[in-house]
Amino acid sequence: MEATGKLPVVIVGGLHSEARGEVVERLLRSVPGSMALHHDLSTAAEGTVRRTVRDASGELSVGETELVNDCACCALREDLVPELERLAADGFARLAVVELWDSVEPQTMAEVITAHGGDALDLTCVMTAVDPALLLPYLGNGDDLAEVGLATARIDRRTVADTWARQLEYAPVLALVAGEEADQADTALLAQLHPTARHVAVGSGALAEAAFAGFDVQAAAGRQDPACALLPQEADDCGVSTFVWRRRRPFHPERLYAALEDLACAAARSRGRFWLADRPDTLLSWEAAGGALCVESAGPWLASLPDAAWEMVPPLRRAAAALDWHPEHGDCCQHLVFTSPGLDRQGLAELLDSCLLTDAEYAGGRTAWQHLPPAFDSLLDPVP
Repeated sequence: MEATGKLPVVIVGGLHSEARGEVVERLLRSVPGSMALHHDLSTAAEGTVRRTVRDASGELSVGETELVNDCACCALREDLVPELERLAADGFARLAVVELWDSVEPQTMAEVITAHGGDALDLTCVMTAVDPALLLPYLGNGDDLAEVGLATARIDRRTVADTWARQLEYAPVLALVAGEEADQADTALLAQLHPTARHVAVGSGALAEAAFAGFDVQAAAGRQDPACALLPQEADDCGVSTFVWRRRRPFHPERLYAALEDLACAAARSRGRFWLADRPDTLLSWEAAGGALCVESAGPWLASLPDAAWEMVPPLRRAAAALDWHPEHGDCCQHLVFTSPGLDRQGLAELLDSCLLTDAEYAGGRTAWQHLPPAFDSLLDPVP
C-alpha cells in the first residue's frame, strides 16, 4: 500500500472475544512497532470506560474516560480518535490496532475514524475475528445483549445474533481462528453469509498483509444499505443452503404479518428488502437472526420520487435501481435471502408466495391496496 504519512489503523472486532484477542496478539507480534488500543466497556455501569494501550511486550498505559450520555459507545467515540491521534503524534507506532469491545459494531467506529482522523490517521482494514465452531451458536442466540451483560447503553435493544451478523457482514476481512471442533459445514455457512469477504487464517503471514490492504468506508456502508446491498446468491454446500426469493408483486400486509414468526425462525440468517401493498412507496428492510426479526423503513423507493430528486440519491443506489428496473413497478421488489443449515427451500417459497397479493387483489390497483388492513402499524409508523 502507498505510504500516506498517516498512522495506519486496523479495526478488529467480533463477539468471539478469545478469537479477537488472538488476532490482536498475532498482529502485535508480526508487525514491528504496532500498538493496540482497547476500551473495556464492562466498567460502564460504574460510570467509566477503561482504556488500555499495549504492544507486544505488554501494557504501556492505562486510563479512564467518563461515560457520555449514559452510553458506553458514546464515550468510546469521544475518546477513540484523540487517543489514536496521540499515538500518531508520538511517532513510535507503525500500526494502531483498535480492538473493539465484544458488542461494539465496527461500522460506527470505522466511520468515526474516517470522518475525524484528518491528516493523522488512515483506516487500512476492518476485520472480524471468527472461531468457525462458534459461528452457528452465536447466530442462533436470540438473547438480548442486556441479558448477557453486553449492552452498551440502557436503551440498547440489540440481540447477540443480530449484532454478530452485522459484525460479520460489514468487515471485508474475516480472521479465522481454527478450532478443532469446526467442520466443513461451519466453513460453508461462513462463506455463504458473506461471499465477498477475504478469509485469512490467524496463523498465516497474510494477516499482517491484510491489515495494510486498504479500506473504503463508503463502499462498506453501501454493502449494508438495504436499498442497494449486494445480497448473497443461491448456494448449497455441506448441508448449508442460501435461498434467494425474488418477486415483483407486493405483499398483503395482514397475511405477511401472520407469517412473520415462521419466517423469522426459518433460517439462521435472513436479509433483504420488500414492499407492502398498503405502503407502496416505502422500501422496507428485513433482518432476522436468532429467531428475532427487525423490519424498518429504509426510505422511499426511487420509483416514488420525482425526477428532480434523483440527483440527491447516491450513485450506487441509482445504479442498483437501474439494474433491476421494472416497467410497471420501477425498483419496487421483493428480494429476501435466507441462509441456514437444513433449509426448507420449497416450504419457504410456498409460504412467501402465499403472502403476496392474489390476482384479484392485485388487479384492484394502488387505490384499493391503500384500504387493506394496516397490519404493520405496530412495527412501523402508521401510514399518514
